[in-house]
Amino acid sequence: MFSPEGPSLRELAVQALSSVERGYDLLAPKFDHTPFRTPDSVLDAVAAALRRTGPHGDGLDLCCGTGAGRPVLDAVCRGTVTGVDFSAGMLDVARRAAPDTSWVRADARRLPFRGGAFDLVVSFGAFGHFLPRELPGLFAQVHSVLRPGGTFAFPVLAPPGPASPLHWALLGFDAGMRLRNAVWRPPFVMYYRAFRPGEVRGALRRAGFAVGSTPLTELGRRRDGSPRARLVTARKEAVQPAAGSVNS
Repeated sequence: MFSPEGPSLRELAVQALSSVERGYDLLAPKFDHTPFRTPDSVLDAVAAALRRTGPHGDGLDLCCGTGAGRPVLDAVCRGTVTGVDFSAGMLDVARRAAPDTSWVRADARRLPFRGGAFDLVVSFGAFGHFLPRELPGLFAQVHSVLRPGGTFAFPVLAPPGPASPLHWALLGFDAGMRLRNAVWRPPFVMYYRAFRPGEVRGALRRAGFAVGSTPLTELGRRRDGSPRARLVTARKEAVQPAAGSVNS
């Protein structure tokens, strides 16, 4: 799973017994050599889908980590590109790779940007670090920093079925993480099966988004013909003119 440049088992254990922020600060120098980094195949598929709906203006990579999503925004945005993350270590790696990009340290649940600052917000692989009860507030934050007509986009993978070994591996991981958090402080929130697409779509709609999705066919199909991955697109409705208004 890990390249020789990746973290050792001891380093992973230290990370897992830390807080989320401290854990990623420790992992940051070797993060891009782990399977936790979003694969280039996923990034390329998302960029291709967003090109078809663009071009977009100013873009934000939410929970940007070491900046793997920056090339996606560079490819589809005509305006500025910004990354936000709460790990100083991850941002240091991102800043060294792309010093001209604006990298901001902040909690995604309390974004420091003015309302209507962005036309496109993307996020890759970060939602497992939020408890289900935190998602409505997170989506409300994203809605607030988007301009009318702006889009919040993120890929989701089809969950593996019970016949797949991956299904049981993820189930076991989440169970182990819950046990760890029950007996150890500070907690390390990272759950692979807590992000349920149906519930997420409902939370997005309640935050004010019109929700759709696009199959990422470049990533293949399952045996039943359904896509292995989709791009969820949550659009902030454009401001409608008041009833009875007259254009000058």
